[in-house]
Amino acid sequence: MTTKKVYLAWCKLRAHKYVDLGNLNQAVMSMVSDLSNHPETNIPALDMLMLVGMMEAQRGTDAVRKWINDFSE
Repeated sequence: MTTKKVYLAWCKLRAHKYVDLGNLNQAVMSMVSDLSNHPETNIPALDMLMLVGMMEAQRGTDAVRKWINDFSE
């Protein structure tokens, strides 16, 4: 199984690709969806984190990048 650290880096990379394309909502959904697929990152607070991410998407690219980067081990 992929370690939590490696998996989280992959999730961030995928989400940042959507940010690069200008699709902030998809970046947030990608991050949350990917996190839900690993036993060490699938936490009960993901629904709440998605709501926060969607609010950040309203603030713009830099806010979503920060939201993505703030996920840590």
